[in-house]
Amino acid sequence: MSTVPAPGAGYLQIRDVVKDFGGFKAVNNVSLEIAKGEIFALLGSSGCGKSTLLRMLAGFETPTSGQIILDGRNLADLPPYERPMNMMFQSYALFPHLTVWDNIAFGLRREGLPKDVVASRVEAMLKLVQLGKFAQRKPHQLSGGQQQRVALARSLAKQPLLLLLDEPLGALDKKLREQTQIELVNIIEQVGVTCVMVTHDQEEAMTMASRIAVMSEGRFLQVGAPGDIYETPATRFVADFIGNVNLMEGVLAVDEPGHVIIDCADCRHYVGHGITGTEGMSVTVALRPEKIHLTRQKPADEFNSAAGTIKEMSYFGSFTVYHVQLRSGAMLKISQANVQRHREDELTWGDEVWAHWSRSAHIVLTS
Repeated sequence: MSTVPAPGAGYLQIRDVVKDFGGFKAVNNVSLEIAKGEIFALLGSSGCGKSTLLRMLAGFETPTSGQIILDGRNLADLPPYERPMNMMFQSYALFPHLTVWDNIAFGLRREGLPKDVVASRVEAMLKLVQLGKFAQRKPHQLSGGQQQRVALARSLAKQPLLLLLDEPLGALDKKLREQTQIELVNIIEQVGVTCVMVTHDQEEAMTMASRIAVMSEGRFLQVGAPGDIYETPATRFVADFIGNVNLMEGVLAVDEPGHVIIDCADCRHYVGHGITGTEGMSVTVALRPEKIHLTRQKPADEFNSAAGTIKEMSYFGSFTVYHVQLRSGAMLKISQANVQRHREDELTWGDEVWAHWSRSAHIVLTS
């Protein structure tokens, strides 16, 4: 994964950008700085504005207001074909009648580069994506992952300052997608190109990007490194959108600088961080399933535990997900790693259990 850039290292700068479609703001006053060589992900559900923002970077849409600056140059008046960037689509858009070699060479020939320069660039790209022995094949003779690498090689052959990826792995099956994510990151980092990718797949963004912007209704809800967004989401929406989470409604009972106590229907939460709030206010406790432990015995700690009954179980090989119904009727999702092949005291449907977690396992959300 790429390293997180220092603040202010703005190779690509998006300044107060708005895109208004007849009164509907698809992108609503967003600002962002992306460092040179960074892989940055725009993450959100359909209709959140991420693809519209990517199309503005590419020049396919014009901002209603705001600026987009790349390497110190304002892109506002540049048409798409003059912008120093390439965009790779989910469909790959390979020419079916051309060989792999000719697909990669296509854009270079359009620029009128000398034959020896074209040949040198194409051979370098084939080596980079490890497809040299497939150079004379047509796209339909390649696997999905190989087609994706051809599309990437074609995008990188023109040596763009910025690489735009629109759902780059959406056409691949799950297992191939996971494998290709790592390959794609390695190739992009080897070239050193700055990359902005759009995806609705949280795992893809977490795996590939050094930083992520979570979008909703045209705005950035949170921008940060994958680990920061996962462990310390800023809002309920972000907590619920990134990974799995248990959201428990409660009331702030004790508010101290170093900790708070939250009263919920099924337990008292002792949370090892302070918040800006007032006692008696309504808050939400966010607790990830993998941070919860299940036991038959009641824990000694008076805080951070709840009794319930196992209602559902899902076995995923490396881990099992339990759905525990608490005494209030609420369901708690718990993920337990399967570190042993066989346990002497296996938990199963209908078992009465205690769910418990540490004082640093959860966070309090006020919005």
